[in-house]
Amino acid sequence: MSTTMKVLLGMALGISVGLVINLTGLNASGTWVNQYLTNGLFHIVGSMFVNALKMLVVPLVFFSLVCGVCGIGDIKLLGRIGSKAFVLYLMTTAIAIASALFIASGLGIGEGMNAVANSNFSGKAAPPLSSVIINIVPSNPISAMAKGEMLPVIFFSIVFGISLLMVGKKADSVSSFIEALNEIMMKMVNVIMAVAPSAVFCLIAKAIANLGLDLLEQLLGYVLVLIGVLMFHLFVTLQIILKLMSGLNPLTFIKKMRSTQVFAFSTSSSNATIPVTLRTVTDRLGVNNSVASFTVPFGATINMDGTAIMQGVATVFIANIYNVDLGMMGYLTVILMSVLASIGTAGVPGVGLIMLSMVFAQVGLPIEGIGLILGVDRLLDMIRTAVNISGDAVVTAVVAKSEGQLDESIYNDPNAGNDTADIHLERV
Repeated sequence: MSTTMKVLLGMALGISVGLVINLTGLNASGTWVNQYLTNGLFHIVGSMFVNALKMLVVPLVFFSLVCGVCGIGDIKLLGRIGSKAFVLYLMTTAIAIASALFIASGLGIGEGMNAVANSNFSGKAAPPLSSVIINIVPSNPISAMAKGEMLPVIFFSIVFGISLLMVGKKADSVSSFIEALNEIMMKMVNVIMAVAPSAVFCLIAKAIANLGLDLLEQLLGYVLVLIGVLMFHLFVTLQIILKLMSGLNPLTFIKKMRSTQVFAFSTSSSNATIPVTLRTVTDRLGVNNSVASFTVPFGATINMDGTAIMQGVATVFIANIYNVDLGMMGYLTVILMSVLASIGTAGVPGVGLIMLSMVFAQVGLPIEGIGLILGVDRLLDMIRTAVNISGDAVVTAVVAKSEGQLDESIYNDPNAGNDTADIHLERV
């Protein structure tokens, strides 16, 4: 059975058990079910899993960001193509999460629940803008890591990676060491996510036992809003960017990217989809390989539009569930963190949840709130990946057109590259 099916099964069982406990009144204060099951076994297993997610945040962010910056290559040699791609990727990510926050907050998903977090939780007061900007630069990066202050950690990681690039060959051993540590962290993510089905069962069962059918209704709203924002970004925002910046036909783009999106949906991994995306943008969209071979892998590293949208919708949802008012500064912090963190976020399944726990910690939301959305996240991750690789292809086409490296006769030919697209679709 696949991991996705196991997680969904754990969620279904958790909902069933939680509803039985809630509707039969077995969870009343003082009962053995309340004491030993919902606030005993379920609480312990769920809290251990949440702690494991928090454990990974700082090392994963540091190593992945440094590797992401180093993967850019020699900054001096990037030139126009690298600069254009970098700016466009960050711009689309910022637009993605801003639209997610705007739409989700406007629809009010999760409002009225007034869920109670652990007793040691209290929402953070929004700091003034000047403090946020000043504190991005850490006076002590080790202290920032220990305290989980992620904006300073992100800043230090990026500067550290740039400095490694500037040193050059002398720092190759350090770069290789950090790449190895990053691989280890990826394996740790896999190990932690292996217990996700059991953790989902416990977290969902406890939440449903305490909150009942109202939570299910709000969770459905979260899923629908997230899918809606993802589709809006894919079919509206990205296509407007493509049309305005390149003049290319968005309908042609959507048709030709279909098989690649199916592949991305099935793998939930931007990295695994790189060969398929690369073949599609060159053979089907007419982008010169000299541009595509740089922008596509680059995009798989730093362009996480779908993940940013998830972070935005999830932040609003959990803030409303726990009745926490983030305020304008809270939302700006989420946007800034998501854009910066996207530089090094690995394009593999499960990492988005680690990044989400980082965002929650920074804006003062209870990390345990992740448990409420964990059960549906694996399925939604498949949709997010399709959005991610579509963003990669849009930016690649825009950059190629601006550099005169896109063959419009191939782009406008509906049959161009059809054979390779069919092969990739058959492999899915």
